[in-house]
Amino acid sequence: MADLRALRPVYPILLGAALMLSLSLGLRQSLGLLAPQLTRDLAISMSDFTLAIAIQNLSWGLLQAVAGAMVVKYGYRTLMVGGAALYVIGLVLLATAQGLVAVIVGAGICLGISMSCTASALANSVASRAVPPHVRSIVLGIVTGVGSIGALIAAPLGQGLAEAFGWRVGAWGFVVLALGMIPAAWFASKVDKIPLPPAASHEIGHATVGTALRAAATHLPFVVMACAYFVCGMQLVFLTTHLPSYLALCGMDPMLSAQALGTIGGFNILGSLFFGWAGQRWNKLSLLGLIYISRSIVLSLYFVAPPTPTTTLLFAAVMGFLWLGVSPLTAGAIAEMFGLRWQPMIQGIAFVSHQMGSCLGALGGGLLYDALGSYTLAWQIGVSLGLTAGIVQVAFALWRPPSQSVAMVG
Repeated sequence: MADLRALRPVYPILLGAALMLSLSLGLRQSLGLLAPQLTRDLAISMSDFTLAIAIQNLSWGLLQAVAGAMVVKYGYRTLMVGGAALYVIGLVLLATAQGLVAVIVGAGICLGISMSCTASALANSVASRAVPPHVRSIVLGIVTGVGSIGALIAAPLGQGLAEAFGWRVGAWGFVVLALGMIPAAWFASKVDKIPLPPAASHEIGHATVGTALRAAATHLPFVVMACAYFVCGMQLVFLTTHLPSYLALCGMDPMLSAQALGTIGGFNILGSLFFGWAGQRWNKLSLLGLIYISRSIVLSLYFVAPPTPTTTLLFAAVMGFLWLGVSPLTAGAIAEMFGLRWQPMIQGIAFVSHQMGSCLGALGGGLLYDALGSYTLAWQIGVSLGLTAGIVQVAFALWRPPSQSVAMVG
């Protein structure tokens, strides 16, 4: 606690990063609540809507490494404040959409680009730079935990407004919340004034982009972690996109979807704090593998039987605990492997894998549902791949291969 009290000068930076992350993730995770009304009103299919979400995730993933590289040259302020403004524009386009094109541009392209500048990679990089290594994992867990509050606010607000006044009013409610990202990004970007610490012997210092990319591509622990990250994105985006539709298909109260997403957000806080604390003490790669295995078991237990309000909220609580715990573990592991200077870019490289999985989870789930009228095959694929990725990640961490040095340049 004394260590955390010593961080008071950087509290505004950490709070800004957490608030920006909270709204960025919380609003994005709640878009599925608008899908049933939106698709009926605009006469588009669920797979059309999930195409927009898939484009969002693909844009986010492909541009995350670019945004991370741009931070090295331009600093955090330009990227994060600009990204926050674009998030608002994307939601305005969604709220005023008259057809599929506006949904794709607003909820897909604009939000995807924005999230590469406002979500976990840059927010965690800000927190990593603001604090010393001996409390970094804990602080990352706290920032991620606070960053989970957005879903607690956005999900019930969006669902309540949509149920009472229609999906467009729900979307405008999201716009109002998104405006808070702009000042939050401004405060978080004050981290630009904090100088980078000297690079350790195994870290990347003043390297070129090409050197940093080669270092990541040849570092086996990073490559395994990045590949397993694919399943993380697939499972989570499948749930945020399709859980409301699945519950509606099963005849559940529409408010149960909002309650479930809100529960996920609440237990996100506990999970993020726990795994941030655990990552300071145990092998981060092993913990990541255990998360993937645990999620897959919970998914299979939930989907094998018809849902009830009780089982749905219990499922949401457990999944929420396992949800964003990967964020402090991944960010902390990358900072340990490569140092802070290129952390945003290298974390973005790993995130490409995550978002490819997210794309598959959103679009693949929608296509399978439209083709089969059921989500059974979709969740079975998610569980199988999750178990495989988790077992490989844990086995690799337990194998403990000879440590690989990352050549320091500069």
